[in-house]
Amino acid sequence: MNSLKDKLMNDLKIAMKAKDKLKVDTIRMANAAIKNAEINGRKELTEDQVLDILAKEIKMRRDSLVEYRKANRPEAVEKIEQEINILMVYMPAQLSEQELRTVIQETIQQTGAQGSKDMGKLMGALMPKVKGKADGKLVSSMVKELLV
Repeated sequence: MNSLKDKLMNDLKIAMKAKDKLKVDTIRMANAAIKNAEINGRKELTEDQVLDILAKEIKMRRDSLVEYRKANRPEAVEKIEQEINILMVYMPAQLSEQELRTVIQETIQQTGAQGSKDMGKLMGALMPKVKGKADGKLVSSMVKELLV
């Protein structure tokens, strides 16, 4: 099976041939972030670590979306939304809200978490289960809602 890095490189070549500038730029930025992490860590990244970097790239863009919307910059919002869509292709299938709610409730039962004082314990057990499959802000808000 091809690794995620191989898929990124292959898709980059396809995008270059198709002259899809936005896709080329987005994949290049993701590849640069992966390379920087490998250089800093002095080792090749695992698939999970590559997914973590892609998730960070998506999170950075989602954070930027908020600012661009506040600044009333629709052209920038559209570009960033397209970049997010390009990167989401490489992420695992996202959990629906109902699936996420079920995983959170099961984890609450497994950990015996009760109230906000146990949020750290719950999040520690929960995040490995939903890593890359759900937005962290959504997970956090659902946990706060369900952990009453």
